[in-house]
Amino acid sequence: MLDSSNIQTPKRAQDDIDTRALLAVLLAVALSALDTAIANTALPTIGADLNAPASASIWVINAYQLSIVASLLPLAALGDLWGPRRVFLLGLGVFTIFSLACALSLDLQTLAICRWGQGFGAAGIMSVNIALIRVLFPKERLGRGVGFNALVVGVSSALGPTVASLVLLVAPWQWLFGLNVPLGILAFFFAWPAIPRRSKDLVAGAQAATFDPLSALATSATFGCFIYALTAAAQRQELIQLIPFVVLGGASLYFLLRRQNGHPAPMLPVDLLSRPMFALSTLTSITSFAAQGLAFVALPFYFEQTLHRDSVETGFLITTWPVLVSIAAPIAGRLSDKYPPGLLGGVGLSVLCIGFVLLSLLPSNPSVLHILVCMAICGVGFGGFQSPNLKAIMSSAPPHRSGGASGVIAMGRLIGQTTGAAVVALCLGLFTGSEGPLVALAIGAAFSGLAAVASFARLWVK
Repeated sequence: MLDSSNIQTPKRAQDDIDTRALLAVLLAVALSALDTAIANTALPTIGADLNAPASASIWVINAYQLSIVASLLPLAALGDLWGPRRVFLLGLGVFTIFSLACALSLDLQTLAICRWGQGFGAAGIMSVNIALIRVLFPKERLGRGVGFNALVVGVSSALGPTVASLVLLVAPWQWLFGLNVPLGILAFFFAWPAIPRRSKDLVAGAQAATFDPLSALATSATFGCFIYALTAAAQRQELIQLIPFVVLGGASLYFLLRRQNGHPAPMLPVDLLSRPMFALSTLTSITSFAAQGLAFVALPFYFEQTLHRDSVETGFLITTWPVLVSIAAPIAGRLSDKYPPGLLGGVGLSVLCIGFVLLSLLPSNPSVLHILVCMAICGVGFGGFQSPNLKAIMSSAPPHRSGGASGVIAMGRLIGQTTGAAVVALCLGLFTGSEGPLVALAIGAAFSGLAAVASFARLWVK
């Protein structure tokens, strides 16, 4: 039984938002978003310095991503039980400590293990960051709050490769992880006194909630095995190597569904997915992030191999997308406080679909301006969907399930991006020359079109 004497109900006027708490949340989100882009950029340098082959170096990325996938929903469940503040502080602390451990790693195996720990910390941040936004912002301004979050993610994604390149020009790769330490401590310094403890509306439905370690293990096994199998299948590994992971993932899912049947706050949030608005918003998220993940992997190949641009120009062209997302997302967030998220998201994703089509129809030697316009259309379309969709997901979940809803947001993004990357790998393996990237862009248009349909469908449900 929770001690109601420790419950603090934040008293907020309409414009009374604790800037220290908001800064802490957004800074932590930026660190977790930057880390993937930074590590991707620095991977060749890290592998060369540690005398590791490329096939082994990829575990610097895989360990981080698999840790996040395996940890997100269990940590989101803890967010519902403990309150998002505790899980956020735990994640931020673990992320900061393991960032230091990464910077001190002397071999690839140690670095991969530390990256796994860092991924666990990032999952703690990601699993509850939107739940904290919901706590910090009044209901009538939630769209603005999630717009800020989308802005930070977009800017961090855009700056990641540039930040990594600049740091590597003047310092060894260890500094890429070491810089997280003072920034993580700063975020913790702001968060500890400012982020509110559990409010009454979050506690009201959490009285019966308990944390089930077996369900947490089954959840981790389910998503970890399926994501690994999807990635390996896209790389056309032998079927005999995939079957054990598929079987283990399926068995874990069956066990999880049976064990969580009837639970008031299941770790795999089937209770939330039974709500039509929540389910459609989640489908919209997965398919749209699949389109984005597909684009960010396919476009470098498309620009360099098909349009014959160099790597520097390619980086400049791709940056247009996240920059426009960071501009459009806050505007869409404000609009979502006045207009239905299904309408805003559907329009944005339709624009994204048009952008994909225009990119795939570029002539063999387009001007830079022509490419930039197509990329800008994609960025505006994706930014127009993101904030309204976040608001729709959080608003369709009861307050005491904010942690679970926040975890679904992060999991949907990761599943979508992983699916998109896997599709590109499959296309590049099945088609030769310039055909692979073009087929991938066509599939990206299909993903964004499906996402638009799912978004518009929300106009007819409650």
